[in-house]
Amino acid sequence: MTNLFLLGFMPSGSEWIIILLVILLLFGGKKIPELMRGLGKGVKSFKEGVNEAKEEINKAKEEIDEPENKEKKDN
Repeated sequence: MTNLFLLGFMPSGSEWIIILLVILLLFGGKKIPELMRGLGKGVKSFKEGVNEAKEEINKAKEEIDEPENKEKKDN
Protein backbone atom coordinates (compact mmCIF):
# COMPACT_ATOMS: atom_id res chain seq x y z
CA MET A 1 0.00 0.00 0.00
CA THR A 2 2.78 2.43 0.89
CA ASN A 3 4.59 1.72 -2.37
CA LEU A 4 1.52 2.68 -4.38
CA PHE A 5 1.10 5.78 -2.24
CA LEU A 6 4.71 6.84 -2.86
CA LEU A 7 4.41 6.23 -6.60
CA GLY A 8 1.67 8.86 -6.73
CA PHE A 9 4.20 11.53 -5.72
CA MET A 10 6.97 10.48 -8.10
CA PRO A 11 7.52 12.85 -11.03
CA SER A 12 6.55 11.56 -14.46
CA GLY A 13 8.51 12.08 -17.70
CA SER A 14 7.45 15.66 -18.46
CA GLU A 15 7.89 16.70 -14.82
CA TRP A 16 11.50 15.46 -14.90
CA ILE A 17 12.16 17.68 -17.92
CA ILE A 18 10.77 20.71 -16.07
CA ILE A 19 12.86 19.88 -12.99
CA LEU A 20 16.02 19.58 -15.12
CA LEU A 21 15.29 22.90 -16.84
CA VAL A 22 14.83 24.64 -13.49
CA ILE A 23 18.13 23.20 -12.24
CA LEU A 24 19.84 24.35 -15.44
CA LEU A 25 18.44 27.86 -15.01
CA LEU A 26 19.38 28.06 -11.34
CA PHE A 27 22.94 26.79 -11.57
CA GLY A 28 23.93 27.40 -15.18
CA GLY A 29 25.68 25.05 -17.56
CA LYS A 30 29.15 25.54 -16.06
CA LYS A 31 28.21 24.74 -12.47
CA ILE A 32 26.36 21.49 -13.16
CA PRO A 33 29.50 19.41 -13.96
CA GLU A 34 31.10 20.73 -10.76
CA LEU A 35 28.00 19.78 -8.78
CA MET A 36 27.96 16.29 -10.30
CA ARG A 37 31.68 15.86 -9.60
CA GLY A 38 31.11 16.84 -5.97
CA LEU A 39 28.15 14.47 -5.75
CA GLY A 40 30.28 11.66 -7.19
CA LYS A 41 33.03 12.29 -4.65
CA GLY A 42 30.45 12.29 -1.87
CA VAL A 43 29.00 8.96 -3.00
CA LYS A 44 32.49 7.46 -3.31
CA SER A 45 33.41 8.62 0.18
CA PHE A 46 30.13 7.24 1.57
CA LYS A 47 30.79 3.83 -0.04
CA GLU A 48 34.33 3.79 1.39
CA GLY A 49 32.92 4.56 4.83
CA VAL A 50 30.38 1.75 4.54
CA ASN A 51 33.11 -0.69 3.45
CA GLU A 52 35.33 0.37 6.36
CA ALA A 53 32.44 -0.16 8.78
CA LYS A 54 31.82 -3.64 7.32
CA GLU A 55 35.50 -4.51 7.72
CA GLU A 56 35.47 -3.34 11.34
CA ILE A 57 32.39 -5.44 12.06
CA ASN A 58 33.94 -8.51 10.40
CA LYS A 59 37.18 -8.07 12.38
CA ALA A 60 35.24 -7.78 15.63
CA LYS A 61 33.21 -10.87 14.73
CA GLU A 62 36.37 -12.84 13.95
CA GLU A 63 37.94 -11.78 17.25
CA ILE A 64 34.84 -12.97 19.09
CA ASP A 65 34.76 -16.27 17.19
CA GLU A 66 38.49 -17.06 17.69
CA PRO A 67 38.30 -17.93 21.42
CA GLU A 68 35.30 -20.17 20.76
CA ASN A 69 37.20 -22.03 18.04
CA LYS A 70 40.23 -22.51 20.33
CA GLU A 71 38.00 -23.89 23.10
CA LYS A 72 36.44 -26.40 20.71
CA LYS A 73 39.89 -27.55 19.51
CA ASP A 74 41.13 -27.99 23.09
CA ASN A 75 38.24 -30.29 24.00
